[in-house]
Amino acid sequence: MDTVTFSVENVRKDFPILSATVHDRPLVYLDNAATSQKPIQVIDCITDYYKTYNSNVHRGVHTLSQLATEAMENARLTIARHLNAAHAHEIIFVRGVTEAINLVANAYLSLVPRGWQILISAMEHHSNIVPWQLAAERYSLKLRVIPMDSHGVLDLEAYDRLLKAENTALVAVNHISNALGTINPVQQIAEMAHKAGAVILIDGAQSIPHMAVDVRAIGADFYAFSGHKACGPTGIGVLYGRENLLEAMPPYMGGGEMIKTVTFEKSSWAELPFKFEAGTPDISGAIGLRAAVEYLQRVGLEQIAAYEQELLEYATAALREMGGICIYGQAPQKASLISFIPDGCHPYDVGTLLDNYGIAVRTGHHCAQPVMDFFNIPGTVRASFAFYNTKEEIDLFINALRKAIKMLR
Repeated sequence: MDTVTFSVENVRKDFPILSATVHDRPLVYLDNAATSQKPIQVIDCITDYYKTYNSNVHRGVHTLSQLATEAMENARLTIARHLNAAHAHEIIFVRGVTEAINLVANAYLSLVPRGWQILISAMEHHSNIVPWQLAAERYSLKLRVIPMDSHGVLDLEAYDRLLKAENTALVAVNHISNALGTINPVQQIAEMAHKAGAVILIDGAQSIPHMAVDVRAIGADFYAFSGHKACGPTGIGVLYGRENLLEAMPPYMGGGEMIKTVTFEKSSWAELPFKFEAGTPDISGAIGLRAAVEYLQRVGLEQIAAYEQELLEYATAALREMGGICIYGQAPQKASLISFIPDGCHPYDVGTLLDNYGIAVRTGHHCAQPVMDFFNIPGTVRASFAFYNTKEEIDLFINALRKAIKMLR
């Protein structure tokens, strides 16, 4: 897409898979919160790397290695600028948000006094729960949960009380809930954490594809996102960390690349960011992620956010008009996904029948079992929208949903 003005028709031409059929019906892909589709610009970029300058990075003096190294480091610089990081070496390439959180949970929390607490929210993905549970046990820390209300909104008064009750080492929250769509007030949450002397990690897996993110304006100490949810490749992600924190942290993994010197008696560590990038990195993934970020920038994050809000409002109104649909997650500030259950229907059955009509949605607990427990439900049907979806696709989804419900009731 070369035009400056947003056009969903032009955007869709960039995504080859959107012309596919499923069960002899046009694909309607509404599972974007799980993974996004990839534009041809990203696919071609990855193919070009493997076809023309495939080589390992950072250690070679030959031409291909230098080309690959330059491409990967340009990707780091592009992402740093995209997030408004102060330095490119504050960008650590990881496999995704899961690895980023595990890195911080192991490396940063090893520096924290025993007995301090970690705060997470009641709406977190398992990737922002389990690593902190493991770290709390390993480092003798306490894990506390910020509650939410029935609309899927965090209770900031309770959060303030938790911060004041005990010494808080770290607060970990998602920017956008993958199960409810809630957009959390992360800047306010960060300010409160800092006032209490804590650092904050923000899970940006669901935010990076949908809005502009400025880590310094937010006040993020750590910010993580996964490429595959932002039109990029799978297996690549980013941990942003403030320079002084990353400098103080010990390595998370040992091996090649992350060392300065090695003897059998002792090793010393490489400078940032390489201290946290042991082994051969996902070179093609980083290069593809750069292409994805540049693509999102060309489309325009503000235009993406505005258009996706239109889709959200259109789909929400259509579901409410149907009646007999319970929507979970009704925060005033919400991203473009809807979790719901039709009365008398199991989510899995609904998702299976929708697939017969070419409609791809996600069903289950969405790696957020505590959220489902809070609402006392087994799971939901989740329809999540991207900037390449259309209102016509939502109409197809609603019509198929009507037929599915009629079959199940």
